[in-house]
Amino acid sequence: MRSAGCLCGLLFSLTLAACAPFSDRVVLLPGPDGRTGALLVSADGEEKVLSEPYADAQVADGKVHLLKTSPGMVADDYGALLAMQPARPRRFVVHFEPGTSVLTPASQTLLAGMRAQWATLPAGEAVVIGHTDRVGALEANDRLSLQRAALVRDMLVSAGIAAEAIAVAGRGERAPAVMTADEVAEARNRRVEIKLR
Repeated sequence: MRSAGCLCGLLFSLTLAACAPFSDRVVLLPGPDGRTGALLVSADGEEKVLSEPYADAQVADGKVHLLKTSPGMVADDYGALLAMQPARPRRFVVHFEPGTSVLTPASQTLLAGMRAQWATLPAGEAVVIGHTDRVGALEANDRLSLQRAALVRDMLVSAGIAAEAIAVAGRGERAPAVMTADEVAEARNRRVEIKLR
């Protein structure tokens, strides 16, 4: 089985191997926001796409059989397994003034509130990823995105979060929140995404 495109929801796969022949089952679940991605299920050259919430595919004897399940069935059959999943990361986004590593006033307030949530997390890890809009050279935007991420990391460290618990990366203009043409200043793309878990 292999995925195609973005898989926004949860993928649940169960392999059954009792006395019956080999069988795989895949159920495509919606994410917390209700959106569902798509998944390509293949066996022996046969391919089927799951793209609807609770789409269900069973692979048996080299064939893909499409079914449809329900939220109730998933809860009844797999509730205990789903309950064992780790908590989803808490996601925050802060924004910057154009061409700088200066947080907007609203983002400074958001960052202060985010620090308080850190104390409630069991694992206490953060991933900090910097981004830019598409104004300027690619190399300059790569540097700027990393500077923005490092600034946020330093603010988290000054709030008492251990530096070794924070991973930092810069994506430049490569992963915009809003698609634009080159040299378009888009405030929503000048950001740092922070995931706390």
